[in-house]
Amino acid sequence: MSRRTTATATATLALLSALLLTASGCSSGEPARSPVGPPVATKGEAPAPTGGSPFWVDPDSDAAQQVRRYEAQGRTDDARVLKRISEQPVADWPAGDDPVPEIRRAVGGATAENRTAVFVAYNIPHRDCGMYSAGGAHDAQAYRAWVDSFASAIGDASAVVVLEPDAVPHMVDGCTPGQYHEERSALLAEAIERLKRQPGTRVYLDAGNPAWIDDPGKLVEPLRRAGIGRADGFSLNVSNFQTTATVRDFGATLSGLLGGMHFTVDTSRNGAGPLPGDGAEAWCNPPGRSLGVPPTDRTGDALVDAYLWIKRPGDSDGQCRGGPSAGTWWPEYALGLARRADA
Repeated sequence: MSRRTTATATATLALLSALLLTASGCSSGEPARSPVGPPVATKGEAPAPTGGSPFWVDPDSDAAQQVRRYEAQGRTDDARVLKRISEQPVADWPAGDDPVPEIRRAVGGATAENRTAVFVAYNIPHRDCGMYSAGGAHDAQAYRAWVDSFASAIGDASAVVVLEPDAVPHMVDGCTPGQYHEERSALLAEAIERLKRQPGTRVYLDAGNPAWIDDPGKLVEPLRRAGIGRADGFSLNVSNFQTTATVRDFGATLSGLLGGMHFTVDTSRNGAGPLPGDGAEAWCNPPGRSLGVPPTDRTGDALVDAYLWIKRPGDSDGQCRGGPSAGTWWPEYALGLARRADA
């Protein structure tokens, strides 16, 4: 073999080795990077987080403000317990009128720390079938404009977006009238396409929870019509209490029906599982619940991209069991969730 041939072969082997390392996400013995984490830091940027979560913690969340109030009141034990919520990354639900200021605040904070911001896009027309979280954009064009401003505000930042909790399951269970299905599916597909134009954004279309649509097969075609093929996966258990094991089993089955798609699990309040019994409002501010697994992208499951706290622990589900309106901070409920969680 000539020196030139030898040199060429050596260079080729080196190139192949580099490509293999890139494809596996490894270099210098480092573990593979999470698909939902922030990009690798470049010179002059903050290093990527090395703890159990790559997600941004809001220092001015309702829980953080409540901790400061408890401390000022001398309620040091309550403040210590509530830090189990305030020191964890929780999803941000930007406003339905103008999401831009809140998104820019979050991505600014996350980018400064080289972390990933987590958002929920929740503004679909005819939202929640007129129940506790009724509302949403007043028509399709307003929703398209809202999604466009939402995506533009994220910019190039690293972000995870859970898209429209309940929107697809409500079509499956018939709660959303049939005349809205075609438009809703189109709007969801368009929202996925628009959000995915942002280079650092991952999108997970919501697929409910196992106690709601108990047959994963019923979700397959509705999810496909809603553009799941362009998303990074689907989300499960948002604002619900099903155990992580139950949700993972359900998700694995649904993933298989969708060609191996990945998913995320909301573990914000599922530490004690669902409220026993089949009450019609077992999902609404149930007593005796607790925080679940803290947010992390290290799930130990190849199909589960992350455990996330999508529902903000301490936000009311609605005016049931003495709670305030949906989405309103309820410190007593938050404190109960935190006290019952594993220390």
